Amino acid sequence: MVEPVDRTYTTRDGTELPLLAWEPTCPRNGGVGMPPGEGEVKRPRAAVLYLHGIQSHNEWYEPSSRYLAAAGVTVYQVERRGSGRDTAHERGHVERAEVWLEDVAAAAELARRETGLAGVHLLGVSWGGKLALACAAHRPDLYRSLILAAPGVLPRVDVTVVTKVRIARALLARQPLRRFRIPLDDPALFTANPERQRYIAEDPLGLRELTARFLAESRRLDRLARRAAASVRAPTFLALAEHDRIIDNTATRRLVLSMAVRRRIVVYPGTHHTLEFEPDPTPYFRDLAAWIDEAERGV
Repeated sequence: MVEPVDRTYTTRDGTELPLLAWEPTCPRNGGVGMPPGEGEVKRPRAAVLYLHGIQSHNEWYEPSSRYLAAAGVTVYQVERRGSGRDTAHERGHVERAEVWLEDVAAAAELARRETGLAGVHLLGVSWGGKLALACAAHRPDLYRSLILAAPGVLPRVDVTVVTKVRIARALLARQPLRRFRIPLDDPALFTANPERQRYIAEDPLGLRELTARFLAESRRLDRLARRAAASVRAPTFLALAEHDRIIDNTATRRLVLSMAVRRRIVVYPGTHHTLEFEPDPTPYFRDLAAWIDEAERGV
């Protein structure tokens, strides 16, 4: 079984962020069933940079990363600063949205250097989808294609008007670190799978609160992502869950159809927001691998 290497990478401001690197391997001497760590690293046919959602972290998306690595793709899962296993930064906080863009660009440059590939495929899930869209416009030279999995560009769930007023007041009072709950307390918003609902509810690394500054900059990121749709030229794969209660599928589909790109849009019947957590996510995983193959060939 393919297993990741637990690492860090250096951001533009010189600090470190956690990174899981999944490398394609093959058994030595043609052996079968060798333990992790006893394979030889193969040259990847492609590389993916993987961005998680607002509440989640890298662990949520290990199954798809493992699947892609087994299919010959090097995967770099980057932890957003202040999320998951990152302890070097204030939890649930950022100073400016541009920091997120620069963090992703630094990881993409690392992926290119290490793999020797001309560009990487940028995969963003949920909130990470809107970040991915903005990043694709910020540094288009870095990315071979854009993969948006239930992207949070046009969400159905938002903080209340009262909370927005409180956020504004906190910023006016120069209290950027004041914290607010993420409006995603119900695990059923993410999945109908009881086992994965329990996982979300008990997840010790899941993000539950954000600072006023994070929420304000996330709003700015919304605008950056929506404007980016007009300039992005990378081939784009949009994966939607039929019963998504977090994002607006109709509006998201319309946005991607407005983009001047080669695209594929797939709606997975009977699924919920986190496609990874379906009882059998294999069709989604297969489509990810197939899309990467097609994008690499320029089909």
